[in-house]
Amino acid sequence: MAVSLFSHDVSDLCLGKPALRLLSLSATVADALTALKFSDDYFVSVWDCRLTKNGCGGGDVDGSADGGEFECCRCVGKLCMVDVICYLCRDENLLSPSAALCAPISEILPQIPGIVMHLEPSASLLDAIDLVLQGAQNLVVPIKAKLGSNSRRKQLKTPTNAIHGGREFCWLTQEDIIRYLLSSIGHFSPIAALSLDNLGIICTNPLSVNYHSPAASAIGAISHCIANQTSVAVVDADGILIGEISPFALARCDKAVAAAIMTLSSGDLMAYIDCGGPPEDLVKVVKARLKENNLEGMLQEFTNSPSSIGSPSFTSSSSDEEFSPSPSSRKYRRSSSTRHESLVVPRPSFVIQGAP
Repeated sequence: MAVSLFSHDVSDLCLGKPALRLLSLSATVADALTALKFSDDYFVSVWDCRLTKNGCGGGDVDGSADGGEFECCRCVGKLCMVDVICYLCRDENLLSPSAALCAPISEILPQIPGIVMHLEPSASLLDAIDLVLQGAQNLVVPIKAKLGSNSRRKQLKTPTNAIHGGREFCWLTQEDIIRYLLSSIGHFSPIAALSLDNLGIICTNPLSVNYHSPAASAIGAISHCIANQTSVAVVDADGILIGEISPFALARCDKAVAAAIMTLSSGDLMAYIDCGGPPEDLVKVVKARLKENNLEGMLQEFTNSPSSIGSPSFTSSSSDEEFSPSPSSRKYRRSSSTRHESLVVPRPSFVIQGAP
């Protein structure tokens, strides 16, 4: 039965997957923000396309161009909102975030070899698993057009998801492969009987920051976690877990959260990025501290952002002691998305102990 499962190819996993939104390597950071805003995924793919007279090879995607040349395109990486946020938090970008948005996305593209790999739809499931074990997080796979649907698909093409002749692509993530295997867990009965501890897939030593420490001190840890698909644990003075700063929660925010990272504590940042929206008292704190630090450029960007409006203040909460609006007297804030009993279960992916 297991042999039959692994005889499947990756096209079986691509059924129903949406086409990628393609972003050129020559695009700007502002272009990346626009693409992320309209994307249904946390990440957008970045492509490098070049003209050559010799055609493409090595897994590159090619298409005919004028003059007998070929356009060779290859996905060279992926970007998410967290990459933009960390970029805007750099010292040289704090005074003029609008100028930073004009920089090419090569400035913020994570340089992690092998994080995105091309794979043909006829490749086997074992080939895909081997690439994941080597460190690949996303596998770029061409979408097979259905018979008789070519004319309709051409009508639906847009520059954001099609290249050279209207060819589309999707990508498979580690979660897609794991979900596919779990749906066939009956083929692996010994695995179903093992505990999570015995499987060794839970990370027990996550990166952590103190609740009262500046959120800016966690930027390096956040960048590391987005590359490894984990979260930054927020702990008290005794090392007890209070919550987490999740890159996937940050990815739902807009660029204004960079101002919050540079002005709030790690604990307050947890409340700020809660799915319910930033509390009004924290929005006021961010604006006041940006003004105190003469960060007029970032203050203007923050004020013009929809998220700076904030959500209703917690001052009317039944738990007045926990949600006191005074930053100096505020106890640990715990948002609905950060109440945990154990260390840190990453969203949305598994953390495989010892994986690349």
